[in-house]
Amino acid sequence: MPKRYWLFKNEPDCFSIDDLENTSRQTTGWEGVRNYQARNFLRDEVKEGDEVLFYHSNANPPGVVGICRVVRGGYPDPTALDPRSKYYDPRSTKDKPRWYMVDIKLTNRLVDIIPLSTLKKTPGLENMMVTQKGSRLSIQPVTPGEWRTILRLIRQMQNRFGRRALSAW
Repeated sequence: MPKRYWLFKNEPDCFSIDDLENTSRQTTGWEGVRNYQARNFLRDEVKEGDEVLFYHSNANPPGVVGICRVVRGGYPDPTALDPRSKYYDPRSTKDKPRWYMVDIKLTNRLVDIIPLSTLKKTPGLENMMVTQKGSRLSIQPVTPGEWRTILRLIRQMQNRFGRRALSAW
């Protein structure tokens, strides 16, 4: 199965790139997804080894802040079974889980955000889901061409600012 690419959105006041960077082994479970289309991606399509753009949504500005790798493919989200969790779902059971998650590991943190405004005006990203008006899905596929364009933007940032664009690349 070829590697796939994804964009995972999260609000920084909920869980940010800083939070991920400060976790044990810079790894976390991507829990709490409660949208069926996003759930289906996590359950059926996001696989170990896939690459992820970590995206801060509902931020000023919103944009790409890091690159991660999936280190564990889809599995039932245990927060759905925990009545103390804000992600609890009484309709989810151990035998018939409704919600899934994956584990991701931070591989590179961007020194500077790539804002949504830049993504929208970058040739090659016109059809990227995150650049489309009204796109709110938290788990989004990214094409190989879009991935290469984002990497090119990171390298351009590095050259323009005369410094590393990633914390470790």
